[in-house]
Amino acid sequence: MTPPIKVLIADDQALVRRGLALMLAPEPDFEVVAEAADGDEAVRLAHEHRPDVVIMDIRMPVLDGIAATERLAAEQPGCRVLALSTFDMDELVVAALRAGACGFLPKDISPEELVTALRVVHAGEAILAPRLLTRLISRHVTAPGHRATPPAPSHADGLTPREREVWRLIATGLDNTEIADRLGVSASTVKNHITGLFAKLSVRDRAQAVIAAYETGLVAARREA
Repeated sequence: MTPPIKVLIADDQALVRRGLALMLAPEPDFEVVAEAADGDEAVRLAHEHRPDVVIMDIRMPVLDGIAATERLAAEQPGCRVLALSTFDMDELVVAALRAGACGFLPKDISPEELVTALRVVHAGEAILAPRLLTRLISRHVTAPGHRATPPAPSHADGLTPREREVWRLIATGLDNTEIADRLGVSASTVKNHITGLFAKLSVRDRAQAVIAAYETGLVAARREA
């Protein structure tokens, strides 16, 4: 029998923590192993309970969600972080992805969306809310004054034409099956390209690859009218 996915919930509001736990309660393949009220407590409890996934609020006292995510990525690389934010356009969400979060979602998600996102993250993929991605990157990644240091040119220059095309399609929101259909290759071939791509770019997952694609100018964010 497959063991349940262990989840740690980190949020400074007790009501939010309880609400998230209740969303997961009907799902037999999830187990909430701990709840934390700040980032420092989240890191401490993660070391104690070894969760598979941490649901991480971005803005918390003592140690915020970004710093906590960075520590978990360094100290427990097998623990995956799903960031949540109340603010659709909050640049801190992008910072969380750079710190090692495997994706982000707004806090107004449905229970079904939360469960799906946790399963995706646990499976090793990234989850990005489509309705937020373009606006968020447009304002906070490509905007002057908000541009972080992109991957080293030698990394991007070392990509094959096919890896670069796969990277572009990832950044436009296609999954592996859709990329395979677009390129006329198998899903396993796409997966191999992605493995090489991530290694060359020194990124952890799809979330960071998407950010890197916009920062390096591989794709351009659509501007709001």
